Amino acid sequence: MLIRRDLYNAVNQKLLLAIFLGLFWAFTPDNAQAQNLKTLIDTRAAELEDKVIEWRRHIHENPELSNREYETAKYITAHLEELGLKVETGVAHTGVVAVLEGGKPGPVVGLRADMDALPVTERTDVPFKSTAIGEYQGNQVGVMHACGHDTHVAILMGVAQILTELQDELEGSVKFIFQPAEEGAPAGEEGGAELMVKEGVLKNPDVDAIFGLHISDATPVGMITYREGGIMASSNAFQITVHGKQAHGSAPWSGVDPIVTAAQIINNLQTIISRNMELTNEAAVVTVGQIHGGVRSNIIPEEVFMEGTIRALDNDMRDYIFERIESIATKTAEAMGARAEVTISHGYPITYNDPELTRQMVATLEGAAGVGKVVTIPAITGAEDFSFFQQQIPGLYFFLGGLPEGGTPAGHHTPDFYIDESGLELGVRTLGHLVVDYLESAGK
Repeated sequence: MLIRRDLYNAVNQKLLLAIFLGLFWAFTPDNAQAQNLKTLIDTRAAELEDKVIEWRRHIHENPELSNREYETAKYITAHLEELGLKVETGVAHTGVVAVLEGGKPGPVVGLRADMDALPVTERTDVPFKSTAIGEYQGNQVGVMHACGHDTHVAILMGVAQILTELQDELEGSVKFIFQPAEEGAPAGEEGGAELMVKEGVLKNPDVDAIFGLHISDATPVGMITYREGGIMASSNAFQITVHGKQAHGSAPWSGVDPIVTAAQIINNLQTIISRNMELTNEAAVVTVGQIHGGVRSNIIPEEVFMEGTIRALDNDMRDYIFERIESIATKTAEAMGARAEVTISHGYPITYNDPELTRQMVATLEGAAGVGKVVTIPAITGAEDFSFFQQQIPGLYFFLGGLPEGGTPAGHHTPDFYIDESGLELGVRTLGHLVVDYLESAGK
């Protein structure tokens, strides 16, 4: 049999290269192998930066509300399937999940990105500005990625591509979780991380630890912020209906005024934080966000409805707030001759960074961002349903800088929300580094 010499030489060169790489990895210390992988991740993240920005802009221009992320899910699925991953769709309505099995046995790490947009009409002047319209609570509304979830999805798509290329060298597996409805499912529906957990997203294979990030328009590009323990508050809504007795506005003594009663309840609720909470422990908030009652100036209505939010960074404090709201509302109404009904809705738990995992991975964050670029922050009274994953397994949630140099943050959930896309590359590198270091250390 005749074999062309150039083909023979080429085959031999590839074989020798494969043998060399195999011996190189085999005789390289574990920490050096991890460092080599992180160097490759850095190189590929830089090369993929434009593509990640392209993905982000597409998603930004085509936002979808919670539990309605149909096209976003298709876009993600097409990318993951192109990478050769087996993809599960329809998780918690529109979620997308894929598992990358590494070439070596080891633990399983989860990476999560949220997909949904908000009922906000965009006001920024960018070429990929959203003009989408959706339906929210029965109303036609503008739809915008006003919290940066589009960047989270694009970052995780980039991480999936890079780690797939390094599949043979990974000492364990990675589960990519693209989650719908972080902002809350529509009324009457389940959704988000809680439903994903209920449907078994952390099982088969069982996830040992999970990482997530959130872009921040107030944190300078290139910076990472984090906190051990509670980093974001629990969130619960409360509803109070005050029942009075309707009367003519000119004769209040002939009725029971639920508006005056509601005003007294609101004032008294503020004493929960100022007088009942040990604020040197943790922060807490009670806010009444809306109140409705009455139809005209000279009618004392029969009832008033109010609704608000409860935020806490300590579970015992949260439970005591629940008790005080119930007691204050009902007793204040009783003292006024009225009656109050209180409902406290199921909400999000505290976003709690596992202390051991956090301490373990701080060096990884610093290695990705650089010296002086990783700082601890006070807890935030915003909430995140990443907390449902952290209730089940150790998790680390951190913030990624998106504020351009010299910029002024417009604020999340606003029409002028803006992110400097140059911060996305660091997000890709950081998640990639966390995977490599966690798998290497947890697999020992």
